[in-house]
Amino acid sequence: MRATAVINVRNRPSDVMPNFKYTPFRTYCPERCGYGSVWTASWECTRLSTPGKVETMPLAIAARDLRMDYGNFTAVDGIDLEVEQGEILAFLGSNGAGKTTTIEILEGFRKRTGGQVEVLGYDPEKAPLSWRERIGIVLQESEPIPELTAGEAVHMQAGYYESPRDPRETLELVGLIDSADHRTRKLSGGQKRRLDLALALVGDPDLVFLDEPTTGFDPSARRESWGMIEALRDLGKTVLLTTHYMDEAEQLADRIVVIGAGKIVARGTADELATKVDATTRISWRPNPSDAQPPAALGVRVEPATGIARIDTTDSLVTLHQLTNWATEMSVPLPELNVARPTLEDVFLQLTEGGGA
Repeated sequence: MRATAVINVRNRPSDVMPNFKYTPFRTYCPERCGYGSVWTASWECTRLSTPGKVETMPLAIAARDLRMDYGNFTAVDGIDLEVEQGEILAFLGSNGAGKTTTIEILEGFRKRTGGQVEVLGYDPEKAPLSWRERIGIVLQESEPIPELTAGEAVHMQAGYYESPRDPRETLELVGLIDSADHRTRKLSGGQKRRLDLALALVGDPDLVFLDEPTTGFDPSARRESWGMIEALRDLGKTVLLTTHYMDEAEQLADRIVVIGAGKIVARGTADELATKVDATTRISWRPNPSDAQPPAALGVRVEPATGIARIDTTDSLVTLHQLTNWATEMSVPLPELNVARPTLEDVFLQLTEGGGA
């Protein structure tokens, strides 16, 4: 398997990292940074263990048989989890499913009961301080020092790292540069979440944990935040995302992992997850009571409260063809006709039903 990554450098990097093979990939237009405009080139990077031999790039996260017990209660029950470098992985689960415990173990904040864990090449329980600098974390809730401005908070955070990103560039990245001089106590909820992301990114981490990053956002702010998170992929960052918004996971994630009752119940893309459950497409319309009744074979049900007729089917194309053929032959209109494919939320509820609370 050929494993490659794209990196951005000012010069051809083989002299700096001779253990890698580089092939020109693309050239960017002048890039704006804290030190002025520079030209940057991208090189396709393939790791070589020995001359001419291609190796698989190491995983950003690898957990094997991970387990966490609290007395007689098992919160995480022997799960396996892999996250590739440069990937955005959505880690989904109901409250109490074991999601938060797993994340805390990966972040190095909680000791596990059993299993093997490697994050960026280290066991989080034994990792050195230099490893911590490669991790960025956006907590579900945080409170910056209220007397500081947003810019001061990011500059102060940058001081904790040996090679941080330029603070001003980081503020621009998260869309907070216009509020850099505002006291953090006066920032809106959405602006504070942007600041949280800036504080996580200013250390220039390789891996970013995002815990409910858009909680409390209005729809417009959520969409803007999606753009910021997608920008992390462009920067080559690995992202582990937890969210209760299914549309967010579907939009952002390369892959989705679902945990329920401490076990991994499914993994794959949104489309792949849909094939793992009996997910049905719903065809609906608002019938006129005086119209002819459709054939019983279609399985039409009318909701008493709304008067909406609906058909739930796993073969939407055939069913829709049968319905419209009948309607055409009988001259029956189908007002408000709607075909709704199963959403990721529908799939998630089926996957976690009965386990995960």
